[in-house]
Amino acid sequence: MATRMDDCGLWQTVWLEPDAVVCRPSGLPAGPPPDWDDVERAEHRVQPVELDGSWSRRWEAAVGVALAHLVAATEDHPVTLPAGPVAELLGHAVVQFLPTGPAARSLELAGPGIPAPQPRPDVLLVPRHPLTGEPWRPPGDEGAVVPLDSGVWTYLAHQAETSPMPATGLLPDGVLRDDYALPQYPWYPLVPHRRAFADTLVGLPAVRGPGLRRFRSA
Repeated sequence: MATRMDDCGLWQTVWLEPDAVVCRPSGLPAGPPPDWDDVERAEHRVQPVELDGSWSRRWEAAVGVALAHLVAATEDHPVTLPAGPVAELLGHAVVQFLPTGPAARSLELAGPGIPAPQPRPDVLLVPRHPLTGEPWRPPGDEGAVVPLDSGVWTYLAHQAETSPMPATGLLPDGVLRDDYALPQYPWYPLVPHRRAFADTLVGLPAVRGPGLRRFRSA
């Protein structure tokens, strides 16, 4: 017996009657809990576009949360993004929430399976642990990090093979294949979930600092 609240704009909520629910083992052995190694796997990647051609709801929420941490880490300063998927997918969102101009803070991807950027940028965009939600950090590093949903981070950091044609052998250095399909993105830029941004930012201690005054009055 279950009771469900269903509202188009809210998460579905289900209450189960305690006496009507019986726990039965599946008989399958329990797998190991997810760890940092999992974020390097291709199957961990979350595609930014839904099957209907719209932006992924998980991406919209994840970007909203990450932007709140980015605003706090940079104290509302401009940010320079690395070329490639980060700039292509997150650039519009960053411009929406952060100013442009001089004295920009640098941001680079960092995490399992990719070389640590040298020299260290002002901010590292890192994955959250798939089980605990804790942000990844380089050993001994205490600098600013911005945590990102691990599946979204994996899409940005570990680009998968997209060629529709099988290939054998190796290409000479500096030669790129020309049969890769271009990624299909909606006609409008990715817009972060504003509620996810606001709810995350209000819980960060940095929001009470003088640098983020404009967000407190928004």
